[in-house]
Amino acid sequence: MINRNDMLELTRRMTPSRSCFDRVAGAYINEWGEVEDSFNIHFGKLSGAEKTRNLEMAKAVPFARTNEQLKEYTFPDKMKGKDSMWQLLQGILQCGFKNDALLEIFYEQMADGYPVDHECAVFVFHGVYDVPLKAKDKESLWESETVYEFMICTVSPLRAEYEPAEPVFGFLYPAFSDRCGDSDKIDIFHADETNMEEGLMYKLLGRC
Repeated sequence: MINRNDMLELTRRMTPSRSCFDRVAGAYINEWGEVEDSFNIHFGKLSGAEKTRNLEMAKAVPFARTNEQLKEYTFPDKMKGKDSMWQLLQGILQCGFKNDALLEIFYEQMADGYPVDHECAVFVFHGVYDVPLKAKDKESLWESETVYEFMICTVSPLRAEYEPAEPVFGFLYPAFSDRCGDSDKIDIFHADETNMEEGLMYKLLGRC
């Protein structure tokens, strides 16, 4: 079960004035499932309006209804081997989004798992959060307890050229559990929790 307070803690670090993100990357996919264009940029280089739009997209995942729209899953052992999605996510995080080849493989995998007849966008956000210690009265202290490095992915239809609509699917990896990262788990978002994206779930976990 996901702790709602953990998610709210993360979203409080997703504002233009104190964003925990350092990079945003993404790809635009045509109606035939082909990657047409991609980008990878330092978050600080975005304009104020672009930062706000991107933060709203990223926040859609942790700010979703916990344990309804946003649920926690454990990677099966069979999905953590060589050439697995789990291994790919680990590699993308370890390089801090600075390996475009790994990102391209990721986009292609996501496009393959999302067979739709319309254009869409896959965005990924790289974040680093110095998780502060909690005092006995539950107030935060200045000292950092741990560093949580993570990525948020969103999948959105395009409402116009290079303009993503609200995300329909996404995930937070590694899962943020007990105020620290758990690389064996992933928090997956569906805008419509009654209509799961089975292809994307299979890509990530090998099951729905």
